[in-house]
Amino acid sequence: MKSAGIIIGSIIVSFAFNLFLIPHGIMSSGISGLSIILSMLTSINTGIFNFLLNFPLLILGYMKLGRKFIFYTILSVITISIALYAIPVIKLAEDSILSSIFGGAIVGLGIGIIFRSSGSSGGFDIIGMLLARRKDFPMGTLLFAMNSIVILLSGFLFSWDAALNTLVSIFVLGKVIDKVHTHHVKLTLMIITRKGEEVKQHLLGNVYRGVTVVDSVGGFSNEKSNVIITVISRYELTEVKTLIEEIDPDAFVNITETLEVMGLFHKRQH
Repeated sequence: MKSAGIIIGSIIVSFAFNLFLIPHGIMSSGISGLSIILSMLTSINTGIFNFLLNFPLLILGYMKLGRKFIFYTILSVITISIALYAIPVIKLAEDSILSSIFGGAIVGLGIGIIFRSSGSSGGFDIIGMLLARRKDFPMGTLLFAMNSIVILLSGFLFSWDAALNTLVSIFVLGKVIDKVHTHHVKLTLMIITRKGEEVKQHLLGNVYRGVTVVDSVGGFSNEKSNVIITVISRYELTEVKTLIEEIDPDAFVNITETLEVMGLFHKRQH
């Protein structure tokens, strides 16, 4: 299922490049943007540069983010590279501003789907994932900050009109990613259950978040139970709800959005 999400998101990104961004000289973001620049300068296909530039970052991702993540990322990089090579470059819209807006939005949608499928499209996304895991910053904001180098390069090498259109595209891309990929949004769960120990073990074993367990007594029934309190990211909510329903369908769960988290949120990696 996640592999399908990776492939679909990658193909969406490739269509946005070849139909909206590349025909107007809009650089998009990160390694993909650098690949477009090199392709314009050398006439070598964008997909080839996309694969070559991603290779060292894939090694970094394997070392820091794990085997499963890097497998999905490699799948995305290969899919994007093949799709960029196979999909013809067609100017779908004549207006460059509209193309930068819609192209950025479609790329953001595709990358957001890839992130939600536990992968990345490679390049700056890997660096962004590393920073987001340490600091819990919005992914789109991080990518927008790092992609300033692409904007400057497109301005100096081509034209500042292209640079400004690239800026618009990257800004829209970041906003869409933050709407689709909600890893930085935190939720607090208060779970009242008579199977506290079992729920706790499953949460610790499958979600990798810390939990606090409090003994409680029902105000009406006087039955003993446990209150389990934990903080998760929004994209983990479906998995957690499924775990709770499997163990204790009668559990009472209160879910609230968390404004800010202080202290250790991520489990330390040994």
